Amino acid sequence: MPQPSPRDLLRAMFDAAVAAAQPSHCVAPHLPAAPTGRLIVIGAGKASAAMAQAVEQHWPGELSGLVVTRYGYGVPCARIEIVEASHPVPDAAGMQAAQRMLALAGNLTVDDTVLCLISGGGSSLLALPLAGITLADKQDLNRALLASGATIGEMNCVRRHLSAIKGGRLAAACHPARVLTLAISDVPGDKPGDIASGPTVADATSCQDALDIVRRYGIALPASIREALESGRGESVKPGDPRLANSSIELIATPQMALEAAAAVARAAGVTPYILGDSLEGEARDVGKVMAGIAQQAARRGQPFATPCVLLSGGETTVTVRGNGRGGRNVEFLLSLGIALDGEAKVHALAGDTDGVDGQEDIAGAYLAPDTLRRAWAQGMRPRDSLDNNDGHGFFQALGDSVVTGPTLTNVNDFRAILITAAGE
Repeated sequence: MPQPSPRDLLRAMFDAAVAAAQPSHCVAPHLPAAPTGRLIVIGAGKASAAMAQAVEQHWPGELSGLVVTRYGYGVPCARIEIVEASHPVPDAAGMQAAQRMLALAGNLTVDDTVLCLISGGGSSLLALPLAGITLADKQDLNRALLASGATIGEMNCVRRHLSAIKGGRLAAACHPARVLTLAISDVPGDKPGDIASGPTVADATSCQDALDIVRRYGIALPASIREALESGRGESVKPGDPRLANSSIELIATPQMALEAAAAVARAAGVTPYILGDSLEGEARDVGKVMAGIAQQAARRGQPFATPCVLLSGGETTVTVRGNGRGGRNVEFLLSLGIALDGEAKVHALAGDTDGVDGQEDIAGAYLAPDTLRRAWAQGMRPRDSLDNNDGHGFFQALGDSVVTGPTLTNVNDFRAILITAAGE
């Protein structure tokens, strides 16, 4: 049987990582027992519609509910209403869905069970500002956070303290009903409070923490947001709150599971996989440089890994936006990696977001080959200029090396695979 090309093998690993997080097979094993009262399904995130569809397919009794997902990520459901809204910057559709969700939560009894379906993207899709804060204020702040280089944990800390539904508030509103949250993790470390900013999870961080973050990144705040944070009015629901005593959360898909699925594909092809971490963070271009050094040592000296091998990692890098190109953190990482590798003959790589969207482009990521820089120069492109302009998508698309999946209906964050072939391959 012929060996797949490096490009095909990397794409097969990426596809396996995405498939491992599909709601169609990871939701059913975690469904609750039938309640005495009603089962109400609510949720938010890029995978929430597909999760709702899986619930409907495996739940024999009555149910109803409402979930909100990204535009283009809706799927047919008969009993659960699907609303589409904007990501990564929130819009009125998401705000209205959040208001309706809180209304559903306000009419429950101790006999009812709320099944909350949460996945990455829920922070912007479930946007309900505190009283006195406008949607426009939150939109502006969200854009500033996205461009600042702040980590996902830092961004979500700020979001939790400006929301009427995040930071445990949704679960508190469901009291006294039982709340079971099924979550697909897209955050480094799988911290439940950071997945969609934790609408059903107690939050130990404070308004002061949020203020420290915006000051750290030099983000200007409108008076309404500053007042909410400085007065403490935006405090989230804290650990030990009795309203969350009957609330629990289960992680049904994680970045580690996705990386292990990719590793299995590599082994089947005779390539040894090494998972370097499922929660790597840092500036995308800096992570690219470090990974290039590790890959070069393996390619040239067989250290610390003998070839052929593939270096797998997940997590969420950040990009401090300085240019005006079409960028995303995965293609920024990949372009920086390629520049540092400088045409290293045995190294191929693929980086992509498992939700199918890197940055604000409907492109998952890209593929890097040993001849990538040479082909770019032949077209008159200057790779370093593209990186300086945060134009990773423009760079790889011009070479025909973009990875396009369409909506994957799930999200376990970034996937990075660096394949180092054996000598002569």
